Amino acid sequence: GRGQDQTRCTGLQHAGLSRGGRGRSKATPLPPHRKLLSHGALSAQGDSLRCRGCHHSWRAYRRDRASVQRVRLAGVVVAFETFAVHAACIRGVEAIHVTVEVSLAGGVPGIQMLGIPSMEVMESRGRIRCAMRSAGFEIPRSGITVNLAPGDIRKTGSGFDLPIAIAVLAADGQIPRDNLDRCLIAGELGLDGTVLPVKGEVAFQLLARDMGLSFIAGRSDQHVPLAGVDCGFIDHLSQLARGMGDAVRHYLDSEGVEATFEPELDYADVLGQEVAKRGMALAAAGELGLLMIGSPGSGKTMLARRMTGILPELSVEDQQEALCIHSVLGENIDGLLAGHRPFRSPHHSISTAGLIGGGRPVHPGEISLAHGGVLFLDELAEFPTGVLQTLRQPIERGYVRIVRVDGAFTFPSRFQLLAASNPCPCGFLGDREVPCRCSAAMVERYRSKLRGPLADRIDMMIDVTRPDPQVIIEGAEGMSSAELRDYVVRGRAFRAWRESRMDDADAEAEDDETRSIDGVVSTFELDDAAEKCVLGLSKRTHLTGRGIVRLVRIARTIADVAESEQVTQDHVLEAAMYQGRRDQ
Repeated sequence: GRGQDQTRCTGLQHAGLSRGGRGRSKATPLPPHRKLLSHGALSAQGDSLRCRGCHHSWRAYRRDRASVQRVRLAGVVVAFETFAVHAACIRGVEAIHVTVEVSLAGGVPGIQMLGIPSMEVMESRGRIRCAMRSAGFEIPRSGITVNLAPGDIRKTGSGFDLPIAIAVLAADGQIPRDNLDRCLIAGELGLDGTVLPVKGEVAFQLLARDMGLSFIAGRSDQHVPLAGVDCGFIDHLSQLARGMGDAVRHYLDSEGVEATFEPELDYADVLGQEVAKRGMALAAAGELGLLMIGSPGSGKTMLARRMTGILPELSVEDQQEALCIHSVLGENIDGLLAGHRPFRSPHHSISTAGLIGGGRPVHPGEISLAHGGVLFLDELAEFPTGVLQTLRQPIERGYVRIVRVDGAFTFPSRFQLLAASNPCPCGFLGDREVPCRCSAAMVERYRSKLRGPLADRIDMMIDVTRPDPQVIIEGAEGMSSAELRDYVVRGRAFRAWRESRMDDADAEAEDDETRSIDGVVSTFELDDAAEKCVLGLSKRTHLTGRGIVRLVRIARTIADVAESEQVTQDHVLEAAMYQGRRDQ
C-alpha cells in the first residue's frame, strides 16, 4: 500500500529525492554527509538511484547533463549542475574579464550572489527572474549559486544580467550550449526580456579582441565598429531558445554611428583679436598652457571654443583612448567619430572628483574626457584653490593616478589647457573706457588666486582687450582657422624634424623642468644675441628658473613656426610679450 511504499523508500526521502519524478524534493533538503554515510539506503546505477528496499529506481538528472559533476557519497550520486560564461565589468576606463559561474546545487530556491557584487549587480536577480518568465523559460526550482570570479574585485554595473541568465539557462538545459564559450557577453535585461545595451561598449570590444572572443550585447545606437572585433547583438532573451548562433545578429555597415557632426567654429568670426589668435596658434603648436585675462565681452570664450579647429587630427591611438573614456561614461561620441577633438568646459563649482576623477565606483573626470583635446577653465579665479592644485600632476605627466580602497586607477589626461579670467572682481581693471570699481585689497585678493603652483605651470598669459566697435560693424576679416592650422601643423612638423636629429636625452630635456637651467636651455639652440636677451630680461623682471625655461620654451615654439633652426633675439622678444601680467 501507500504507507508501505513510503516506508520502503525512506532512503530516497532522506537523500532529498522525490519518489515519482525528476529532481530533488521541494521539502526535504539534502542531509549532511554523515547521515548519507549512516543510512546506506541507496545505490547508484548509471544515471539512476536505486532503493535497496523496493528495488525501484529514480532518475537523478534532468535533461542535457553533459557537464554534471557527480559526487559519490556512500553510494549515492548527487548531481551538481554547473556552467560558466565569459563576462566583464568596467574598472576605471578598462574592462576586466569576469567568469560567471552558475551552479544548480539544490537547496532552498533562490539566487545567491558571490564575488563582491555591488548593489546594482544584486538587483539583477529580480530582473533575471522576470525576464526569464517573460521569455517563456522556466525558473529552476532549486538553489542557484552565482559566482563572479575573480572574487577579490568588486563587480559593478548592470551588464551581468545577460551573462547570468544565459549561464542559468544553459546549466538547466533550457538552451543549447554551442558557441557560448566563444563569446564575451554583457547586457542589461528589461522585465519583458528585452536585452538593453550597457555603457563601455568600446572597452568591452577591446577586451574581447585581446581574448580572441566575439562580443555579444544589446543593440546600441552608439555602436562603434572596431577592427578585429566580431560584434553582435541580441534583441530579446527568447531568441536564445534556438541557440546563440541563431539568436545573434550582426551590425550592418549602415547601422553604426555615422561620422557626422556640426561644423567646427571658425576663427574668422572673431574680429579685432589678431594678436590673441597668434597666441592661440603658438600655444597649439607648442602644446603650451594659455591663460587669457580680459574684461567681460572681450572674446575670451570665443577664442577658446575655436581652439579644437586648429589642432592636428587625432591619431588612431588617441582617438581610441578618447572613445573608450567617453563610452565608459556614456558620453556622446559623434564628434570623435567625425575626427573632432574633445572640448570640455566644466563649471567653476565642480568638485575634485568631478575634475580629476573619483567617486564610487571610481570614474574618470573632466580632464580625462578632455584627453587628446582642450580643457577650458572659464573664470579661473572662481574655481576652488584646492581643486585647481590637483591639476599639477596631470599637466606635467599626462595622466592622473587615483588610489582608493578598491585599488589604484590610472586615467590618461593629455590635454591642451586653456583658462580665462577677469582682471578683477568687476572685470574692468585696465579697461580703456569703463572705470574699475574695485579697491586695491579686492584686486589683490582676486589676483592672488591666479598665482601659485598651477599658474606657474601655465606657459603663456595674454591680455585680451575689447575690440574696436568700428571693426565689428564694418566686419573686417582676420585670420581664419585654416590659416592658423597651417601655422600649427608647420610648427609641429618642424619640431618633430628637429627632435629627430637630437639625442634622446636632449629631446626629453625640452619637456623636463627638473634638470638644471643650463642643461635645459642649451637644448633649445639659442644664438648669442638670444642668450644675451634672455639674460637681460631675467635680470630686469627677476625671472625664476622656471620662468626662464618658460620664456625659452615659448621662443623655441615661435622659431619652430618660423621654421628656424636657431632661436633669435626677435623670437625671445615676442615670447616676452606672451608672459603677460604675472608675478615672476
